[in-house]
Amino acid sequence: MQGKHQREQIEQIVVNAQQMREIEERIFEAGMPVAALMEKVAGLIAHRVRSLYPLLGKTRVGVLVGPGHNGGDALVVARELHFQGYEVQIYRPLTKLKELTSHHAQYAASLGIPCYQQIQPLAQCDLIIDGLFGFGLGRSLSGNIAEAIELLNQWSQPIVSIDLPSGLHTDTGEVLGTAVRATHTFCLGLWKLAFLQDQALEYIGEAELIDFDIPMKDICSVLGETPEVQRMTTTVAKASLPIPRPRVTHKYQEGHLLVIGGSQQYSGAAILLGLGARAAGVGMLSIAVPESLKPLLVSQLPEALIIGCPETPTGAIAQLPETVNLSKYTAIACGPGLTLDAKPVVEEVLTVTCPLVLDADGLNILAQLRTIPTLLTRRMPTVLTPHLGEFKRLFPDSAELLPDRVSAVRKAAQLSRAIVLLKGARTAIATRCSEKAIANPGTALWLIPDSTPALARGGSGDVLTGLLGGLVAQPAGDEQPVAARVATAAWCHAQAGILAAQERTELGVDAFTLSEYLIPVISKLAQ
Repeated sequence: MQGKHQREQIEQIVVNAQQMREIEERIFEAGMPVAALMEKVAGLIAHRVRSLYPLLGKTRVGVLVGPGHNGGDALVVARELHFQGYEVQIYRPLTKLKELTSHHAQYAASLGIPCYQQIQPLAQCDLIIDGLFGFGLGRSLSGNIAEAIELLNQWSQPIVSIDLPSGLHTDTGEVLGTAVRATHTFCLGLWKLAFLQDQALEYIGEAELIDFDIPMKDICSVLGETPEVQRMTTTVAKASLPIPRPRVTHKYQEGHLLVIGGSQQYSGAAILLGLGARAAGVGMLSIAVPESLKPLLVSQLPEALIIGCPETPTGAIAQLPETVNLSKYTAIACGPGLTLDAKPVVEEVLTVTCPLVLDADGLNILAQLRTIPTLLTRRMPTVLTPHLGEFKRLFPDSAELLPDRVSAVRKAAQLSRAIVLLKGARTAIATRCSEKAIANPGTALWLIPDSTPALARGGSGDVLTGLLGGLVAQPAGDEQPVAARVATAAWCHAQAGILAAQERTELGVDAFTLSEYLIPVISKLAQ
């Protein structure tokens, strides 16, 4: 088995179908027999199936077998479960199989395992294992196979898919005609992009990586030393935190964040921004709000420096006071609760020479100003945190690639030279980087692998913006790029939501509660 460090590396890597093909080809060219690898992988799958669904009396298992090596994996799993005492039945809709898969089918028949060309006989099984198609499917499913999958999805049995639910596109997560709705999916070797695409999630169910010991040299030969796409993990997040702090330091050396937000209409936004920044541990926090909100902010965030600003007739910030020197801050976070009446404020902060985080109305105003031409004038990092609707307004050309969120956010970052965080069930963060940074120059992407519907509450994005600003404002070495800090903030935000939902309910995670759970998440990560 691989060591702990390599297992952690494997968990971070995300590949597309072509990259996975090239990596497997290198393994086979190096001398690994296909049959041996199939036995190893299927043995691991069979072991996990027995753990999840123990043999209880006459446990009946239906196995769906496709024509390729995914079908071969399924047949070896069927054989092993048969030997363990499970009652196994096989559905094999196609008679033409790859050579190795055909051998396993022949052996399964010799063992007396029933095999059908119709799926209906499997209706009484206690568990279904889907081995019809693995990664790389490029055509829509139709005919008898599509009808069988539609019928299968109406049944109540749990379904375990091997590598990817049959019918999903490996890279985009698109449903190709129809797709199996799995209860559990075992992703083989390396994470595929589909597992990080929102549109695939209702088909994948619980996802688990089956690590079959791919040598890192084969992965690096295809992806380079630093892969373009990375899955955020605890290890990556911890490495991006601004720790440890020097033994001798003071508050002004640990970052000074200016937060600009709120209006009479959305007075709570500035509070939530401040609570997110507080959890980040930034050394100094200043909050600019309409003058009428100043007493409210002082009562909620007594440690912050509250800046009262002149107001428009509608209660928005009309302008920043002349006493505010934007050059003294190490980062600025702007947007939540501003309303569109605060356009002059956003125009001013776009000229700052420090990292800038824009969210909510900051993004809507940026879209009015023409997103890409405006951003190309900036020389310091700009972080944009749109939800889907804001993304479409900011980047209409990139939005044409949706619902492939990975491709869309990649293109947006390339065009704007900004760090773009596209919110969703699987948040995606993209940044344009130099040729030296990655094997495939252009962009680097971080994908957040876990989240919770509990975050679908008003104000949770405001907390994220404050957290982002607080982390970005703190000192960082060259080995900690701003985009990695952004991805870490998104990861911590998701983890706080998950923890809060577990200890309360998905319905009980309001934005204030979320901010409270950020502190234990970050504290544990920093240990």
